[in-house]
Amino acid sequence: MMDFLWNLGSFVLALGILVTVHEYGHFWVARKNGVKVERFSVGFGRAIWQKTAKDGTEYVLAMIPLGGYVKMLDERVDEVKPEDKDKTFNGKSVYQRIAIVAAGPVANFIFALFALYIMFLIGVPSVKPLIGAIEPGSIAAQAKLSQESEIVSVAGYNTRDWQEVNLALIAQIGNKSFEIKTKQADSQYISTFTLDTQKWQFSPDKESPLTSLGISPYRPKVHNELAVIADNSPAALAGLLVGDKLIALGSTKTNDWLTFANEIKHFPGQEVLITINRNNSIITLPVTPDSIERAGITVGYIGVAPKVDAWPSELLIELSYGPIEAIKESAQRTWNLTSLTFSMIGKLITGDVSVKNLSGPIGIAQGAGNSAGHGFVYFLSFLALISINLGIINLLPLPVLDGGHLLYYLIELFTGKEVPEKVQEVGFKFGAIALLILMALGLFNDFSRVLG
Repeated sequence: MMDFLWNLGSFVLALGILVTVHEYGHFWVARKNGVKVERFSVGFGRAIWQKTAKDGTEYVLAMIPLGGYVKMLDERVDEVKPEDKDKTFNGKSVYQRIAIVAAGPVANFIFALFALYIMFLIGVPSVKPLIGAIEPGSIAAQAKLSQESEIVSVAGYNTRDWQEVNLALIAQIGNKSFEIKTKQADSQYISTFTLDTQKWQFSPDKESPLTSLGISPYRPKVHNELAVIADNSPAALAGLLVGDKLIALGSTKTNDWLTFANEIKHFPGQEVLITINRNNSIITLPVTPDSIERAGITVGYIGVAPKVDAWPSELLIELSYGPIEAIKESAQRTWNLTSLTFSMIGKLITGDVSVKNLSGPIGIAQGAGNSAGHGFVYFLSFLALISINLGIINLLPLPVLDGGHLLYYLIELFTGKEVPEKVQEVGFKFGAIALLILMALGLFNDFSRVLG
């Protein structure tokens, strides 16, 4: 339940910020071009807060946080006083209307640039992409990639950490092959490997692009020994102590921490016996795990953490830059994310990427919650990614989106005549149906991931 509330709160906050940014772009440019704005609303439905400014603009915070709008004075939908005719949206030139409509998506790109700039100024703690293991028979194994080597580029994209590796790999979905370059820790010699990805099967709801290729990142060794026991937790109440070494859970031998962590989830609210080695004495203790929800599933939890070796200092990095350098870094990351999004849309259209990869509001909410849980800089990165996606989606030539309006205005610009209202109405209906289908697919995929 707490996970759900955290994800929901993070989702509402993220969407509220991005919708406000988008609509403010329309609002600001409309005002600069002399258009009277009657309402600026974040959200739809009943107002939970509203205020009317001296200039007559009504500012609204509405109940349903799934969008927003800017209502401008328009003779096609309003009765306009003679003295206000020069303040109507439809009365402006086609260039002004294009500027007003395009301002929303542009604002999203500017916000992404700003969010990433702040992120790089603060600094992003990260880890060099050192390969820990290669799964036998995998695509990476067939390419002869070796463990304990650092990935320095993927398909021409320089990679300083695992996030950059993952983004570069996602961009390769649908491609028949691509190159990965690596180097050994004690050498500057660069090795190049070609991965044959004609049979690459990647399910984002089940695994990362790395694991789907057979690559496991390096992780410090996790010992099968308790290092942390939460106060008043089931483990503490059962008498477990720091330093206890895990031997078995019920009848299942736990020779490693991962086995124990996976097995304990199967006993929510049920007593189970834990066998430990304490100072060379074998002890069996009964413990009743608490029941908690994770990703909609009830699992067992006893409140312990294992002993883990420290990260090697040479692998720890911080992507932090000064005020000038951060501009270049944020611009490059914005460009990379924009290119990736356009590439994915193109591959969805051509069928190189399955529509099963689409995410809806549930997937976005989980992403918001996860990023917010990791810290402010990671939430900024998430906001930038979603802001870019929001900007690009709004530029799609669907009549209900900004891109559809821009298409009509571009036609008007070249023909010298407005697109007939009947044609626009048909287009709006088509656009609404297409958008609903996309939203339904996203929701279906979300539910499939949660329930599957």
